Amino acid sequence: MRGKSCVVTGGGGVLCSTLASRLAELGASVVVVDLDAEKAERVAKDVRSRGGRALAVGASVLDRDSLEQSAGLIEKEFGRVDVLINGAGGNRPGATTGKERSFFELEDKSIRSVFDLNFLGSLLPSQVFGRMMVQQGEGVILNIASMNAFRPLTRIPAYSAAKAAIANFTQWLAVHMAQEYSPRIRVNAIAPGFFLTEQNRFLLQQDDGSLTERGQQILDHTPMARFGSPEDLVGAVEWLVSPQADFVTGIVVPIDGGFSAYSGV
Repeated sequence: MRGKSCVVTGGGGVLCSTLASRLAELGASVVVVDLDAEKAERVAKDVRSRGGRALAVGASVLDRDSLEQSAGLIEKEFGRVDVLINGAGGNRPGATTGKERSFFELEDKSIRSVFDLNFLGSLLPSQVFGRMMVQQGEGVILNIASMNAFRPLTRIPAYSAAKAAIANFTQWLAVHMAQEYSPRIRVNAIAPGFFLTEQNRFLLQQDDGSLTERGQQILDHTPMARFGSPEDLVGAVEWLVSPQADFVTGIVVPIDGGFSAYSGV
C-alpha cells in the first residue's frame, strides 16, 4: 500500500479508525473523513504520531458539495485517491422496533435518516471519488454491508433494507465500473457480523454491561461465541484493497464468526 492514498469515510468511528490506522501502517496516506471534524483529527493525529501520513477532513457523506470540497483538498494534498472505504453508517433508536415502539410507530424521519446514511452515504462518495478513479484509470471502492444483507434481522427494518441495498449496489457498481470505464477499478464489500459499537450497544448490552436478551441470542447463533473486535476486519480489508485481490470484484465477504453459516440446529 506504500504510495497509495486511501479515503475512509466514518473514519472517526471505532471500526473505521482501526482500518485507517492499519492502512497507514502499511504505508498508505490516509484521509480520515467524518462528520465530526474533531474525531477525524484525533484519528489523523494518532496516525501521524506513529510516523504515518494522514489528513483529517470534516465532511458529510450526504452532502455532495461537502464531498466535492473534500476531493479538492485531497487532490491538492495527495494528488489522487487509490482506495475509498465507505465506512459511514449506523442505526437509530427511532427506526428500531421494541417495547417502546412498534413497527407501526417507527418514525419517518428516523427511517429516512438510517437509510440515507447507510445507502446514499455510500453512493454519493462513490460518485465523487469514483470519478477521480475513472480519470486515473484505476482504484478500489470498498463498501460496508452487514449480516442484514444475507438475512434480515428483527427490530431493525431500515438498517436491514439499507445494508441489503449496499450489497446489491456493490455488485452493480463493480460491473458498471469495469465495463464502462476501466477493469482496473474494483468494487467489493465486507459484511461484518456483530461488533459492539456505540450505535448498537443499546441493543446488545444492559447499562451494567451484561448482555440483553438480543445480545445473548446473537452469541448463541455465532459459532465462535463472541462479538467481533475491530481488528477482526483488518485482514480481509487489507486483502481486498491490495494488489493481491486484483482479479476480485463484485463480492461481499462475511466477517461474522460463522453467524451466516449457522442455521441454529
